Amino acid sequence: MKKTGLVLPCRQRTQGYNKMLKLLSLILLLFIISATSYGDIYYWIDKNGVKHFSNAPASLDSESEIKLIKEKNKLTSLFPEEINDTGNFQILKVYDGDSIKVKGYNLVFMVRLVGIDSPETGGASNAGQPYSNQAKNFLLGKTSGKKVVLKSYGMGRYNRQLAEVFINNKNINLEILKKGFAEVYKGKTAKGIDINLYKEAELQARQKRLGIWSLRPSEYKSPKQWRKENPRK
Repeated sequence: MKKTGLVLPCRQRTQGYNKMLKLLSLILLLFIISATSYGDIYYWIDKNGVKHFSNAPASLDSESEIKLIKEKNKLTSLFPEEINDTGNFQILKVYDGDSIKVKGYNLVFMVRLVGIDSPETGGASNAGQPYSNQAKNFLLGKTSGKKVVLKSYGMGRYNRQLAEVFINNKNINLEILKKGFAEVYKGKTAKGIDINLYKEAELQARQKRLGIWSLRPSEYKSPKQWRKENPRK
């Protein structure tokens, strides 16, 4: 009886250690997945049986089922590492020089062109910045009626995918910079992007005094500063 009394507590401690190890392993696995994914794509079925895809989680009722698509092969097909000539996404809407809505693989979601910051178009009560319409029209002209390839760098603010947009292997983000319709994004640099290519493209436009760089210093304001002075309502 004494021997049994000693064994039970040890077994309980061992079970406790095993549970703790499993919990730590799960936390580590979730961290690795989140660190290596291209951005979360959520899939759910609502109570009416309608399927939904989004890059932002939804508020679900008890009859809905939600799944998080993270399988490597699925993500690779959505956001290929190697850019090819075959376009995978259709541009549904161009909001300004660096924001679009795309459709593909039964997904519809917002994309923020990574690495660049184009002049703000403003709104109904604000005229926006100089060259904001030119930037929007340039992107619209480049992508209208065409399918594009996206190379994603994860999720940004406002639940948008940060991505490079390619048409026939040409990086449209860089093309916008070269025309002087954007500056290099002044916030945190997306992990994995070759920001030196972006700085070089901006320098070319500066030297040629194209677009926003043709303005006098008193006429030009960084989009980041403009947003700070004109916050969204």
